[in-house]
Amino acid sequence: MSGATLFPALALLLTTCIAHAGWLHKDADIMGTRISVELFHDDPAVARRGVDAVFEEMHRIDRDMSPWIATSELSRLNREAAQHPVAVSDELFELIRTSVHYSRLTHGAFDITFASVGFLYDYRKGVHPDEPERRAATELINYRNLVLQAQGHTIAYSKPGVRIDLGGIAKGYAVDRSIRLLQALGIHQALVTAGGDSRMIGERWKGRPWNIGVRDPRDEHKLVAVIPLENVAVSTSGDYERFFEEDGIRYHHIINPASGDSARGMHSATLIGPDATTTDALSTSVFVLGVERGLALVNSLPNIDAILVDAQGHLHYSEGLLAADRGEDIVKTPATPAAR
Repeated sequence: MSGATLFPALALLLTTCIAHAGWLHKDADIMGTRISVELFHDDPAVARRGVDAVFEEMHRIDRDMSPWIATSELSRLNREAAQHPVAVSDELFELIRTSVHYSRLTHGAFDITFASVGFLYDYRKGVHPDEPERRAATELINYRNLVLQAQGHTIAYSKPGVRIDLGGIAKGYAVDRSIRLLQALGIHQALVTAGGDSRMIGERWKGRPWNIGVRDPRDEHKLVAVIPLENVAVSTSGDYERFFEEDGIRYHHIINPASGDSARGMHSATLIGPDATTTDALSTSVFVLGVERGLALVNSLPNIDAILVDAQGHLHYSEGLLAADRGEDIVKTPATPAAR
């Protein structure tokens, strides 16, 4: 099948919207990333309501779950939960409980308490903790330090200094929420993207799927693979999204919970699955686990596939995609060799 057109600056490079009757496309910067909505409906008024609903939902989730907004529910939790149990909304409680599920599934590779050390990094200013700071803060990274009580929906932190950040799952969750809102409006052809997290429903054109391109981690103008997909979610975690380099070492935002340092076994992990909450959490997890353990996890899960680019720039595919490749559904190009 044909390849995708290039959509720079996204972890996933997706076919962009061309002006056609019934199609509507809009972008905005929310949740610290680029949000993109592309959808179709015969009634332009319904299409506009759909786009507005998505951006309103993204703003709402950002207000509630951003660790950088002092008035957010998540910020209040980080301020108070080490002193006493904090009652939170049903929505936040369930998303944190879902995060703990992925921590257990990945044996701690996914852990929202990474923020206990993550807040010591500033990727814009090129700041990272020194070794004593990093080691001390890493001792606080453990999802078991979160005490969840279903009755009353309270959360407490068992140690002072513990912090959480939902950056590894909240954007995927926001994408899923947006898709549900569109479906409730009767919109059944759409693509919603939040940074590296996307979900599509329906066909791109009649009889044609969406063509999803995975960018080369070392060249934003190149693709390493293009896959035709429908009614799935795709998430990419990469070491090129927020980073700086010092003395030849790349410090990026995907923290290995075991070390409190950037995970460096891969350049990118792209996950394909039924919903964006799942693919968002798993793309982070697989990136941390590395190629061998990451693929073992992916291959053990139903309806999940992956495309990985390792630290040498080599491509790796899950068993499901290798089977699909026999039908030449995947268009592959070599990745740029890793910089030395």
